[in-house]
Order: sequence, then structure tokens, then C-alpha cells
Amino acid sequence: MPKRQRVFLLGATGTIGRATATVLLAKGHEVVCLVRAKPNDPRRGLPQGVTLRFGDVTDPASLERDGFADERFDALVSCLASRSGAPKDAWAIDHRAHSEALRIAKAAGVCHVVLLSAICVQRPLLAFQQAKLAFEAELTASGLTYSIVRATAFFKSLSGQVARVQAGKPFLLFGDGNLTACKPISDANLGTFLAECLDDPTRHNRILPIGGPGPAITPKEQGAALFTLLNQTPKYRSVPVGFLDGIIAVLSWLGKLSPKLRDKAELARIGRYYATESMLVLNPATGRYDANATPSTGKDRLVDHYASLLRGEVTTDLGEHAIF
Repeated sequence: MPKRQRVFLLGATGTIGRATATVLLAKGHEVVCLVRAKPNDPRRGLPQGVTLRFGDVTDPASLERDGFADERFDALVSCLASRSGAPKDAWAIDHRAHSEALRIAKAAGVCHVVLLSAICVQRPLLAFQQAKLAFEAELTASGLTYSIVRATAFFKSLSGQVARVQAGKPFLLFGDGNLTACKPISDANLGTFLAECLDDPTRHNRILPIGGPGPAITPKEQGAALFTLLNQTPKYRSVPVGFLDGIIAVLSWLGKLSPKLRDKAELARIGRYYATESMLVLNPATGRYDANATPSTGKDRLVDHYASLLRGEVTTDLGEHAIF
């Protein structure tokens, strides 16, 4: 039977963080979460049984005083990620906050760090990818046991067009809709995978790409699944990738005059990246993405998530995950 561990969880109020907290509790671990205080929602959707502490993860003093609080922990699990991916936010969250947490965790006796990263860092063209890689390097050199989980696309990031298609509008595609593919993974399946890293020695001191079940799926196939569920004739509208290039060029020029527009240019670059790069394991020898080399976990399928959304059984808080 797995040993009960005392776990410090970062990023607990995101959908993946909540799923991870639920699994950790079910496995018998003690879970302590540092979250921002919200008077109207003190538990922030987290399950009963987790210990909530309130503070600011970007403030090292608060992280140490309000979070770890001079107590001992066995493991640090992080589902924390920058919201926008803009350079300032990315380096503050994806790198510096994690770097400080690692320093404090070591002093608190933590022996194992489980980090939710992203599969897109394989081809790091963006600020948030470079920030994630910088911390990954610190973690692997820390001397602690690590499990770096590079997840593929999340269900919520692929749900932005459900409402528009339900309303009879066309499904928007970049190019012909076959430029990219991914193995979508649900919050619940990813939370389970993250929690199991604590007890599975085959996942220790490894970088772990992971996707959901089934074959890789293209954006056009995602649209086809929606039209089938709605019993509609497929209707697509293609957006040329060059259109994004034009937006990026204009915003980059204007960004020389305005930091806000500079951030918008980076967000447009992020959109273009996801429009043209698959969320699969990258074969360094060929420079191509390989669906067969991308591991799968769980049983939740994107098409079933779409069906639940259409029936109103679940909702998706897209936040910064919506491309359209």
C-alpha cells in the first residue's frame, strides 16, 4: 500500500489542480494548498479534506510564511502555470515562483517534486516555454527526485467552439484543419497521472509526455465530432495562417510604443504556435511529431466531453485557453 505523504500543492484552484487534489486525498495523502483569498468562495471549489492556506505564490516571503509555515513536507506537486503566457507573467510564474518554491521546499524536507509542464516546450519559440524549460533545468539539477509531466492538449482548450457550432455557426479552422493533431487529456485523467507519480518509481527522475486515450485527432476531426453529435451537416470556415502573421507583424510594430500591445503580439504568437504545431512527442531526428510515440492514459474521450457540454451536464471555464 502506498505510503501516506504530506503534499504541498501549488495551482490547486485550477481545474487540473482541483482534480489532482481530489485524487491525492483519495489515495490517503495529506494535502496543503496555498491559494489567494476570495471572501465569497473561501474553498475555491476544492474538496473538503484539503488544508487551505492563503497567500501570494509570487511573493517568496508569503510562500514561506503563509504556505510552508516552517513545517515539514514529503512532496511538492505543482499544477501552477501563467494565465496568459505573456513574457512578464511567464517568467514570474512559470520560472521565478517555481524556483522560490523549490528553494523553500528543499528546506522543508521535500524529497520529490511533481511538476506539470507542457509538451510544447519541445520546440520553445515562446516566452512561457523558455520560462518552463528554465525551471525544468533547475529542478533536474536540484538533487531531489522529480517527475516532470509534459501534458498534451486539455479538453478545455479544445472546447472554445462548442457554443458557436451549437448556435449554427461554422467551425473555424486554420488552413485545412489538418495542420496539427493532439491526444486530448481530461482534467481527471491528468490529475490521476500526476498523483500516481508519487508512488510509481518508474515515473521518478523522468520527463513524462502524456496524452489521453485513443488516436491523435486533428482540428477538422474535432469539428466533425461536434457536427455528428448535433446531427448537423459539417460547415467549416478556413482562417489562413498568413492572417495571423499579419496580426503579429502589426502588433509587434505597435508594441514598440506600448507594453500592452507588445503582450498582445505575444498572445498572437501563442495562437499561431498552437495553430501550426502538434501537441505530440517531437522526434528530434526527423523534426516531426509522432502520435505513436506519444503515451496515453485514462479513458475519458474528448467526444464524450463535447456531449456532456451539449447536454449542459458540465461547463468549461476557458479562461486563457480559448484560441477562438
